[in-house]
Amino acid sequence: MLVDSHCHIHDDGFDRSPEEIIAHAKARGVEKYITIGTSLTDSANAAKFAQAHADTWWTFGYHPNEFDGNRVRLEADLRAAAALLDGEKLVGIGEIGLDYHFDGYDRAAQIHLLENMLQIAQDRNMPVSFHVRDAFDDFWPIFDNFHLPTSVLHSFSDSEENLAQGLRRGLFTGVNGLSTFAKIPHAPLERIIFETDAPYLTPKPFRGTINMPGYIKEIAEWATDYYQVDFDQVANTTTENVRKIFKI
Repeated sequence: MLVDSHCHIHDDGFDRSPEEIIAHAKARGVEKYITIGTSLTDSANAAKFAQAHADTWWTFGYHPNEFDGNRVRLEADLRAAAALLDGEKLVGIGEIGLDYHFDGYDRAAQIHLLENMLQIAQDRNMPVSFHVRDAFDDFWPIFDNFHLPTSVLHSFSDSEENLAQGLRRGLFTGVNGLSTFAKIPHAPLERIIFETDAPYLTPKPFRGTINMPGYIKEIAEWATDYYQVDFDQVANTTTENVRKIFKI
């Protein structure tokens, strides 16, 4: 069995119905999905989708690029999120983090948002799916101020040094379609989980098309070659890792 630990299956960016997407994935051995929230509204949609579909769970997230710096609105959003956070099939917080990749980012606003979201994760003892891009120098000191259960660096594609920093802190890394065509440092098999980030980050040989959870199979096949182990070991290890982190 394979698991897609980070996708946006509730998103409207697919060219197939949810039923078709799930059927395609199941036919390729992908049996469980975590659909990821990126804002208050998007997280509510993720919750609704998970509650309507078997073998699907969700996370509550507030992506750094979704925050406009309005702290009053953020406080209102987090108050409104209270009911969501008590909902069924919630398994984590994310995706949250820091993203300094694009010009014009608001560093102070992103840090404020991240600290608020980490407080929620700590208070509820929930694992986190982290989105960190070009921002690890700020991220590590903030991370170290909180006490969290085992969590994940989603779509890790940074340096060997930052990978080592994450491993020392007990973090796992999310391996997705990027690995099939880009040179990225990787954690040991025992510290990775598979994800698609669908409908984004389509792996080879499907680049140029909309990504789907079923393409976890291609990522797993890449991993059998990279780690020099058989497919069953890759599938079993990564699925067990997801179970340990998200309890699904």
